[in-house]
Amino acid sequence: MAVLQVKNLVKKFRSFTAVDNISFELKEGEVLGLLGPNGAGKTTTIQMLLGTITPTQGTINYFEKDFSKHQQESLQLINYSSAFNSLQGRITVWENLLVFALLYQVEDPKAKIEKLTKYFEVYELLESQYKDLSSGQQTRINIVKSLLNAPKILLMDEPTASLDPDISDKLLTFIEEIKSKHNLAILYTSHNMKEVTRICDRVIFMDKGNIVAQDTPEALIKKLGKTNLEHVFLEIVRGK
Repeated sequence: MAVLQVKNLVKKFRSFTAVDNISFELKEGEVLGLLGPNGAGKTTTIQMLLGTITPTQGTINYFEKDFSKHQQESLQLINYSSAFNSLQGRITVWENLLVFALLYQVEDPKAKIEKLTKYFEVYELLESQYKDLSSGQQTRINIVKSLLNAPKILLMDEPTASLDPDISDKLLTFIEEIKSKHNLAILYTSHNMKEVTRICDRVIFMDKGNIVAQDTPEALIKKLGKTNLEHVFLEIVRGK
């Protein structure tokens, strides 16, 4: 079942086309990699999926409902995590997470916050001000925030950026577990092709606002006669 359907999506900023007529779908229980170089249109695509910017044309459907007409309903079923997003700096981590837990109407928010912060090894930071955390710690707090409402769709933008290898592996393991147990659908952007190969069922390569290739990592590696997905990235996007 497709939980997200994107059809003929376009975003123009005056004469510049950031996203150029792309179509794809995300299935229940699938991790779909959205890949490409900086400036390919990935972030603009995610912003349209979150409703923070409006498409120039095209449609976005969550669970077969038009996002433009059912935005609030759809947003209750999804969440977003980015290494480049910042929470409120002058309040504590606990206060930040509690605000979101209440906003998401989480049952027993204290228990949920404690469980997730312990898993990602940031429990001891709950009374710290967010602005005083390292970039890696802030990334982990953002991941905790994105999981509070047990979303059915998770949009993850460079989630392992600034994480050390141990925590990165723990995050990937957690993604594998919740995907399996809860049929969570994940749209995943990353420049780390090893982690993409590990967790993504399919990948989409974007370049200059267009989708230039999409398939399973294994199929693209075989099709292009490469040894790994990083070489596929260079072949498809940079022509090397």
